[in-house]
Amino acid sequence: MYRNLEDCIIDLEKNGHLVRIKEEVDPYLEMAAIHMKVYEAGGPALLFENVKGSKFRAASNIFGSIERSKFIFRQTWTSVQNVMALRNDPMSAVKHPFKNIGNGLAAFKALPLKKYGNLPVTAQEIQISDLPLIQHWPMDGGAFVTLPQVYTEDPDNPGIMNSNLGMYRIQLSGNEYEMNKDIGLHYQIHRGIGVHQEKANKLGAPLKVSIFVGGPPAHTLAAVMPLPEGLTEMTIAGLLAGRNFRYNYVDGYCISSDADFVITGEIHPGDTKPEGPFGDHLGYYSLTHPFPVMKVHKVYAKPNAIWPFTVVGRPPQEDTAFGELIHELTGDAIKQEIPGVKEVHAVDAAGVHPLLFAIGSERYTPYQKVKQPAELLTLANRILGTGQLSLAKYLFITAEEDQPIDSHHEVNFLTYILERLDLHRDIHFYTNTTIDTLDYSGTGINSGSKVVIAAYGDKKRELCTEVPAELKDIRGYENAKLVMPGVVVLQAPKFTNYAEVAQELAGLSKAIHEKGAIPSCPMIVLCDDSSFMSATISNFLWATFTRSNPSHDIYGVNSYYENKHWGCDNLIIDARTKPHQAPPLIADPKVEKNIERLFVKGASLGGII
Repeated sequence: MYRNLEDCIIDLEKNGHLVRIKEEVDPYLEMAAIHMKVYEAGGPALLFENVKGSKFRAASNIFGSIERSKFIFRQTWTSVQNVMALRNDPMSAVKHPFKNIGNGLAAFKALPLKKYGNLPVTAQEIQISDLPLIQHWPMDGGAFVTLPQVYTEDPDNPGIMNSNLGMYRIQLSGNEYEMNKDIGLHYQIHRGIGVHQEKANKLGAPLKVSIFVGGPPAHTLAAVMPLPEGLTEMTIAGLLAGRNFRYNYVDGYCISSDADFVITGEIHPGDTKPEGPFGDHLGYYSLTHPFPVMKVHKVYAKPNAIWPFTVVGRPPQEDTAFGELIHELTGDAIKQEIPGVKEVHAVDAAGVHPLLFAIGSERYTPYQKVKQPAELLTLANRILGTGQLSLAKYLFITAEEDQPIDSHHEVNFLTYILERLDLHRDIHFYTNTTIDTLDYSGTGINSGSKVVIAAYGDKKRELCTEVPAELKDIRGYENAKLVMPGVVVLQAPKFTNYAEVAQELAGLSKAIHEKGAIPSCPMIVLCDDSSFMSATISNFLWATFTRSNPSHDIYGVNSYYENKHWGCDNLIIDARTKPHQAPPLIADPKVEKNIERLFVKGASLGGII
């Protein structure tokens, strides 16, 4: 059990999970580029011992694989799973009292512990400019904190047991921020900190914020955990660490005793500044928008502090392992929250939020003459109204019948859906609704649409395993490629505007229809580069579902409306890049060349990948 981040670093190094980088490395693009190269190769955690412009060390890729993450939490993993399960099924404590004694002991360690006297992290007061100011992507607005633990308390009911600990990105420099005096916080109003800010605004008072960086890895993971009702992030931090979260107050701000760094300050009502751009987890830049600005009060660092960071970009990245870790820890939480749902898979390759695969139950079937989605549609509404799942644009949902299904095997799952999909019945749109703030495929910030594709029943078709002849040699469309059974991509002319494209797609639909029915190919995707799109399933999932807005970009061969329901013979998704969309993340080739010095023989990273 680690008392701090240094303990974890030493343990990882002893067990072959970490490499020290002794050469001076530039926090402007170089550190991020090194991290991504090592992560992509499945390499170790990294400790940067010589960060240009800062006296502090920095660490990354700590959670770079599920195996390493489980190694870090090996001593507390089982007890945390048991407590999480107990929260999902509290009656088990009554039924098995002796079995749950250990859970009670683990829970005791979860209670935050107020420490009096000097706190290690307050040993030195520093400034923002002293920190490793890491910029990750060329077009980023400045340096960002990518693994912060942002702490706030409920203004109506203050105290640590009514606090929120969340991971919201922090912009430290650039734009209109005055160095050492203010920084930017990016978060949505429905998040815990947003609720606290709204309450503070109503009181006409500033919201006090403490940003913890570093400390035991458990504290970092706790900041991103989706928790059952009744558990707070501060208790889960203690459970994961096997050691109480230790804290006190300085100048009215909560201070984590075990953090490596703490930044304190206030958010004043209505005080915003432009935040961004920032290379985000969808694989594009989130653009510049006004977000709350935090007036810096004080910045602290413990002796020999280590600055942890990660790099956010097109999946998979380090946060992929975060997601897998959380999924294993929370277990059957989704089943408890939405009865009838077996599993929901937020598809990492598509940037997590845009695309959901779900398996539910279909218990209404005995009362129907024809097998069709019924209960699945009610479950779909529940899924799209639940927490972070509500950010999704595409939801593919089905139910098991004669064979087990695994939504994490993307090709098999989509194949099962497409074999059973009734294109006249099973496509359901939600228009003029909300989507993820970071998704620029819609009609404006937070504005777009959703579609539920719910398929159930007997197999309706054999899917094509090569490009159908009808999709070859269509004028204006070229290089038709099969991505997977039943899915073909066509390289299309450059997207212009929606008015012109509506006419273009009407012509394409007519051309395909006139060639004859193609039931074996239920999904056709238009793209800018069909060779890229078809090269990997990951490319297909990423480009298709991050570059399309269902209400605007779904068309159909022989499409029609009947009683306000839309149907077609073949689904067409326009996944071309649109002028209003954010630019994709592209690494700087000069930086990529510069970091090669660290991977040659005799250098710190020579031979590790």
